[in-house]
Amino acid sequence: MKTQNPNQEKLNNFITHSLKSEAWGIKVARIMETALSAADPHLAVLNGLRNTGYCLEESHEKLSKFNRIMLVGAGKAGQPMAEAVIECLGDVVDKGIVIVKDGYTKKPRLSSKIKIIEAGHPIPDRRGVSGAEEIVKMLENSTQKDLVICLFSGGGSALLVSPVPGVSLNELQHLTELLLASGATINEINTLRKHLDRVKGGQLARIASPAKVLCLILSDVVGDPLDVIASGPTVPDPTTFQDALNILDRYGIRNRIPKSILTFLIQGQQDNSNETPKIRDQIFLNVENYIVGSNRRATQAAISQAQIEGFNTLTLTNYLQGEASQAGNFLGAVLRQIAQQNQPIPRPACIVVGGETTVTIKGRGLGGRNQELALGAVCELDSLQDIALITLASDGGDGPSDAAGAVVTGDTLTRARVLGLDPDIYLANNDSYNFFSPLGDLLKIGPTQTNVNDLTFLFAF
Repeated sequence: MKTQNPNQEKLNNFITHSLKSEAWGIKVARIMETALSAADPHLAVLNGLRNTGYCLEESHEKLSKFNRIMLVGAGKAGQPMAEAVIECLGDVVDKGIVIVKDGYTKKPRLSSKIKIIEAGHPIPDRRGVSGAEEIVKMLENSTQKDLVICLFSGGGSALLVSPVPGVSLNELQHLTELLLASGATINEINTLRKHLDRVKGGQLARIASPAKVLCLILSDVVGDPLDVIASGPTVPDPTTFQDALNILDRYGIRNRIPKSILTFLIQGQQDNSNETPKIRDQIFLNVENYIVGSNRRATQAAISQAQIEGFNTLTLTNYLQGEASQAGNFLGAVLRQIAQQNQPIPRPACIVVGGETTVTIKGRGLGGRNQELALGAVCELDSLQDIALITLASDGGDGPSDAAGAVVTGDTLTRARVLGLDPDIYLANNDSYNFFSPLGDLLKIGPTQTNVNDLTFLFAF
């Protein structure tokens, strides 16, 4: 099967090895490859530009109305998205700046007019701040005769950073670490980010005004809320300073954050100063936002391929959220019911689940939410025959580790016990990586250069 997934061979070899069955392994790998290919950012942007009428070969007259065409973006999928713009528009793009995660730059194929900047993720760093400053400087003198094409994908919130006056990058980094460790959702984290940043929460659209703004978005957020993806730089923000303060209280961290941040938030709440632009703001009259890729499209593609491979199929949800280990236990129970009762669908079965869970960090181990979800399923799946639960971070990296997920089968717990590995102990220490590593069941495929949330695959062969 032809696929655009650059990590096809790694995925195929790993799945076949972990399942100990070449026949089933090849089928499963093809299903997962198809899901990743459906989230291909290059193709998504090409289709987006054509569908909106901004591709040079189809809309030369429309584009000729602009004196300048500028390109800006931030996210893990930034380079292939930018390459698609250049493929469509070529030299009519005057200049551009795109910020991507460390290690997500491939051999340059872009126009010399487009600058790619690598920066830190999920904790923002100085490079992200410098990149944002360059973008602001490029856009701040925009006119009605300019077209600004914006490209945002998962990771954009951490990569595009412009702290509000009086708040330092170090203080934002500390806040981000506290929120990540608390188990806060991405929606909640981005509510804080939008109110402590000069470009998030619709404020990039304000900077680019009165230019025409076309924003193409690859969604990495459950439910695809435009204002949350990359913290919505070109989208009206429905959240407020009060919402930001409520989140701090919800997780009990108000007294642990830097004083400058708390002072800024309280001041904004009291006098409504520096509030993000809302839906009635005139700046959005000249802004178009489009989602060109999402978790839902990836799961639909996986289901279609699974049917071709001969599986009975079900999309359980694209809204999986909550504590990762608990979600793993629940999905393990679903797979147990298939194995023992042929419900909710009979063997051979493939259930695909999309979403984004969270991890409340209590230990000092290594791993991300996908590995922790898999670890939460280990005991539930013990001794089941011919089953597998496979987790996959669609961007190829899970949390601070180099793994994208893990595989759990009915003999995982037995093999772990032989090595003296107790899943409960590793869960308590948030050390999923070091549980699966000795078993050889960590999924390592490298950066995929896309990001549409997480996928979990339940198989009963």
